[in-house]
Amino acid sequence: MFQVRIHGRGGQGVVTGAEMMSIAAFLGGRHAQAFPSFGSERTGAPVVAFCRMDDKEIRLREPIMQPDAIIIQDPTLLHQVDVFGGLKKDGYILINTTKSFDEMGLGDFVKDFKPERLLMVPATELAIKHVGRPVPNVPLLGAFAALGGLISLDAVQKAIAEKFSGAVAKGNQAAAKEAYDIVMQQELKAKETYHA
Repeated sequence: MFQVRIHGRGGQGVVTGAEMMSIAAFLGGRHAQAFPSFGSERTGAPVVAFCRMDDKEIRLREPIMQPDAIIIQDPTLLHQVDVFGGLKKDGYILINTTKSFDEMGLGDFVKDFKPERLLMVPATELAIKHVGRPVPNVPLLGAFAALGGLISLDAVQKAIAEKFSGAVAKGNQAAAKEAYDIVMQQELKAKETYHA
């Protein structure tokens, strides 16, 4: 079973992102489950959503305490909430940012992680460019599709088409594709550097 925890703020599409991730996993032939965890449901308040995927039926229902991957939609949460709590040492970290892990003050924390599993994507900028709104969830979903092949970009594109229509769907699909390409480049560069 692969478990993902998504951290963001109200209004950033955290819950929708988890839901679309589970749809993409399902479209790819996996069992999947997505659910939110709300505190105060105001715009801007910290929000957490979860997604599990597996090749067999999922019976668990509790929040994900030891995720295989963390997606951080809002980097301002890094120093406000324990976003990395329980993350496995061979886990993935995907952050919506243009800064490096060192620039965010995370260099020491991530030094034991595999470099190809530490990824940054300018998801908000991609959302503004392609959709006209600062909602980073779909670009991050595209970026996640490039991680470890759990969900395919094709399944993400289909999940977007199920959730949105018209120009919004096309814009989100373009944002997801660009984020996917960015991560593929980062992983390639990390592997070349790591194995050099």
